[in-house]
Amino acid sequence: MRVGLLGLGRIGAFHAATLAAHPLVDELIVADPVRTSPHGRPGDPFEADAVVIATPTSTHAELIVKACELGVPAFCEKPVAGTVAETVKVLESSRGNRVRIGFQRRFDPGYMAAAAALRAGELGELHRVHLVTADPAPPPAGYVPLSGGIFRDCHIHDFDILRWVTGREVVSVYATGANRGEDFFREAGDVDTSAALLTLDDGTFATLQGSRYNGAGYDVRMELAGTLRTQAVGLGPRTPLRSVEGLPAPDDPWPDFVARFQKAYVNEIDAFLRGDDDLSSIEDALEALYVAEAADLSRREGRPVEVAEVRL
Repeated sequence: MRVGLLGLGRIGAFHAATLAAHPLVDELIVADPVRTSPHGRPGDPFEADAVVIATPTSTHAELIVKACELGVPAFCEKPVAGTVAETVKVLESSRGNRVRIGFQRRFDPGYMAAAAALRAGELGELHRVHLVTADPAPPPAGYVPLSGGIFRDCHIHDFDILRWVTGREVVSVYATGANRGEDFFREAGDVDTSAALLTLDDGTFATLQGSRYNGAGYDVRMELAGTLRTQAVGLGPRTPLRSVEGLPAPDDPWPDFVARFQKAYVNEIDAFLRGDDDLSSIEDALEALYVAEAADLSRREGRPVEVAEVRL
């Protein structure tokens, strides 16, 4: 098949190499106003049989709608759009078309194994979940005002994987945050340190914490505590964590999200090309965004927020 790729930034360049090496891809057409790639030829990506969208967030909605108007299956990095209202409009415009959104943790072997164990009853009845997403260094100052804030930009991955692994919906959020680093977070109305308590629709509690300043390395983990077993995801030889009881700090901790989820990114592109529907849909992305909206509102107003409050 012919595949069109829009955007050759950091993740776009990674996708270009993945697509060019994929056995189902006969030709890769790339489009970027500034960058080029050795893995494809320049051209109109919408002339292809499918498109992969890895452009800046502000362009996602328009490009998804264009793909749907042309009847071209589309894979788009998160988010669908910058707001709930715009995401709902894209959802309505995409009815009847195949659009999948890039929440790569669904294709990480650890998260997949944890989900399978929970669904098979190996953990017993799930009582508690804990999620961590911590970046080693903050994004550029100019990115922060455009990011939507830490809950929409960063923790939305936690919200999606929480729904996918547990099979439950988040009904309420009590979130907080703090500014412990550069002033540009505060100036943008954002925080660089985050925490939240989420309640699922069956009463299960999930706790969440995050940081833009985890100097030890890139740390993403999930713990699932059931009545029979507790299962951890992301606790391995490169996890930037040291235990005084004997677990040494790694010599080569995860430096960033691309390195940590390299296999997951490859797996999700393969799933998209093969028509696997375990990828996040626009409906899934919207549900995760609702949780992020509730978390941000909770942080700003200092109160628990029902997810139903932010639904359109």
